[in-house]
Amino acid sequence: MIRATWRGLPVKRFDVGREAGLVVPAADGSPLITDHYFPRAQGDFPTLLVRSPYGRGLPWAPQYGLLFAEQGFHVVLQSCRGTGGSGGAFDLWRNEAADGLATVAWLRAQPWFTGALGTVGPSYLGYVQWALATDPPPELKAMVVQVGLHDPHGLFHTDGVLRLENALAVGIGMTYQHQGLRPFLGATVRLRRRLRSVTTAEPLRGSYAATLGREIPWLDDVMTHPDATDGHWRGASPAEPAEGPRVPTSLISGWHDVYVDQTLRQYERLRRAGCDTALLIGPWTHTSALQRGWPEVFAESLAWLRAHLCADPSDLRPTAVRVHMGGANAWRDLADWPPPAAVGAWFPTADGHLTEQAPTDAAPVASFRYDPADPTPSLGGPLLSGTAGPRDNRGLEARDDVLTFTGPPLTEPLDLLGPVLARLSVSTDTGYADVFTRLCDVDAQGRSVNVCDGLGRLRTTGDTPAQVTVAMSATAHRFAAGHRIRWQISGGAHPRYARPPGTGRPRVDATRFVPVRITVHADSALLLPRDAEAGGGAVS
Repeated sequence: MIRATWRGLPVKRFDVGREAGLVVPAADGSPLITDHYFPRAQGDFPTLLVRSPYGRGLPWAPQYGLLFAEQGFHVVLQSCRGTGGSGGAFDLWRNEAADGLATVAWLRAQPWFTGALGTVGPSYLGYVQWALATDPPPELKAMVVQVGLHDPHGLFHTDGVLRLENALAVGIGMTYQHQGLRPFLGATVRLRRRLRSVTTAEPLRGSYAATLGREIPWLDDVMTHPDATDGHWRGASPAEPAEGPRVPTSLISGWHDVYVDQTLRQYERLRRAGCDTALLIGPWTHTSALQRGWPEVFAESLAWLRAHLCADPSDLRPTAVRVHMGGANAWRDLADWPPPAAVGAWFPTADGHLTEQAPTDAAPVASFRYDPADPTPSLGGPLLSGTAGPRDNRGLEARDDVLTFTGPPLTEPLDLLGPVLARLSVSTDTGYADVFTRLCDVDAQGRSVNVCDGLGRLRTTGDTPAQVTVAMSATAHRFAAGHRIRWQISGGAHPRYARPPGTGRPRVDATRFVPVRITVHADSALLLPRDAEAGGGAVS
């Protein structure tokens, strides 16, 4: 079934055996239920540790247990505490370092353990790898973090704004996925049907409980602590402590993965620390990386693990970075990320155009009314749900509460490589607002497809515009000749982000919502990183 699903997987090298339901003592003695997959062959094989809060069945058993074992690895697939039959109570992030070290201590006593250890896995399975690397055991020789998390606050909040839809998706995944496919799918369908009522409840606090079937203390905590400096988040991110030991690390993400920004920050930190690091970013969302993209993800992971655990670097690529170029459907090998780029500024005009000619003043160019009672909907982008990824934005852009500024047709291709920023100059009539800003690629037929985006909060005084710079993630994208660059601006993207109440009140407690008029001024700019090697991308 695996090979019928994915073409291009490597040929099986070994038959696979399994020991199911092993009990490994956690740091406090709680039983961690563990399955052991192994090659049915004589000889020594390195070990991969895969720790998951999502159960040990589909897709973890076939994609990690079977596929890696048949390539010559012992695979230890373990349920995190409080999940999948393991003892104790699950508490997001707080026990993973100690429980990981306890599992390595158990490994040392196994007759088949050679002392060569690697880790691999996606999403929260990436987080447990970073946790283990904060005080790495000497056996840990390599990590592969696939579409992985290191900063829980960054998963749930952007500039202090709750990433509402993702928070609910994580709540369902952590609560139901380890119980099996049927309970997980049932909860997912239930949330999809009730999503609007849950996300527009007044107040928002606790509104999910009836739909998810229970109150989830850790979810309440993350939703009600938007400030990254709050003591609640102390010790949550293991990324900085994990820099020091310099475990060779392969990082894999997708341009529409909810963790792509975290992956790029991980890469920058590790390279700065002198760590042996590789980066692969494909045309994927969080889920499609492990579905449509699995042959590439698996090949990249396998090459890295063989190089560092088996002394076989033959399948490593020659460059540290490989990225997929959107709009060109091609891969680019790069020496580093981001590559050299010439940042170009594009400015909005009152007639809806986007121009490279700088304005002579800061006059208003356009305004719109954001109404929390009819919030601007989210469409595609980096989500955990199946609605993630590139989408046709024309229906969204037809709304009165969405501004668009569009450049002229390009006479030659324009390649963008690197971070995209929006430098916004905005005034409001209430003093409080969000600004959602998105880069789109408009083809000759007028189809407008999102490339990358970001959100920022504003606090204004009177008619004086406030300046805010919004990070719109990063991209590797080619605007083809004849295509146009479009800058989309609105007051939110719901339910991806919790609605701004317009009053400054905390979003989870707000019961009064006020419409706001948002005015964009001429000194706003969209900052695009043009590939320094590919040339400019002329416009007609």
